[in-house]
Amino acid sequence: MKIAVFSTRSYDQYYLDRANTAHELIYFNNHLRPETVRLAEGCEVACVFVNDQLGRPVINALAAGGVRLLALRSAGFNHVDLTAAADAGITVVRVPAYSPFAVAEHTVALMLGLIRNIPRAHARVREGNFSLEGLLGFDLHGKTAGLIGLGRIGVLVAKILNGFGCRVLAADPYARPDNNAAIELVDNQSIFSQADIITLHCPLTPQTHHVIDATTIEQMQDGVMLINTSRGGLIDTQAVIKGLKTGRIGHLGLDVYEEEGDLFFDDLSDKIISDDIFARLLTFPNVLITGHQAFFTHEALTAIADTTMVNIDAFAAGQRSGNEITKELVTGS
Repeated sequence: MKIAVFSTRSYDQYYLDRANTAHELIYFNNHLRPETVRLAEGCEVACVFVNDQLGRPVINALAAGGVRLLALRSAGFNHVDLTAAADAGITVVRVPAYSPFAVAEHTVALMLGLIRNIPRAHARVREGNFSLEGLLGFDLHGKTAGLIGLGRIGVLVAKILNGFGCRVLAADPYARPDNNAAIELVDNQSIFSQADIITLHCPLTPQTHHVIDATTIEQMQDGVMLINTSRGGLIDTQAVIKGLKTGRIGHLGLDVYEEEGDLFFDDLSDKIISDDIFARLLTFPNVLITGHQAFFTHEALTAIADTTMVNIDAFAAGQRSGNEITKELVTGS
């Protein structure tokens, strides 16, 4: 099959080429947008990533150009108009799991980086400044951590935090107790009022959109640490900025951002960042941001490429992939 691969970086090509069986892969650095959709003309598959735009106009244009399969290199699919895909007769498949360890470990790395002021300390040492003033941290041991979402990644984060000696609370209406982790299942309000550290591990749905907003921030303890390695839309960024200014939020660690589509995965070092909200975040010394790299390990990229090619192989053979996004998956029924 002829496959148009969008949002390609050197690592994407390396791992997809390794996993490829017998398909023709055409790589584009461009993000998939209305103005770039013509690049997929004549291809049967469009292979896309999290910041590609897959609304109805793009999907209709893909279908008109011959695309019959959308192969997502991601677990999330909130950027895809699934109704438009169904109307256009396009099948959508995803990578439901790759390396939950990668994201879980990055989550805790953000916590530790903030707790011990590691980015600031590193910058000082490089300049020959060995003063400890302003670098006072605190012990992770003995703190209460609250997880909103308790899927595979959330459970792994809980186990890691157990190892540090944390009390772990978790809120997830679909969670099942894990006998290998010490987790107290509670509701969101209990997490907001009790947790020293709040970390997000839930999908982005209409119910979870801006689960962190001005109202929920007011319920949190002063100086709370907030971590998000899940989906940018879980957080109302302007409300979080206000929380940082008042001190209600003492530390913020982000690997995702609601408006990251025009920022992340590209080198913008020689450009002016026009997003004033993101630029404001960068001014806080107690904010640590990484550019959607929590997934970025050798193991995860291998799994993403392998599963993507398995999905495409199944479609080429006329078989239904177990990773197809169905109505039941979307509605939870």
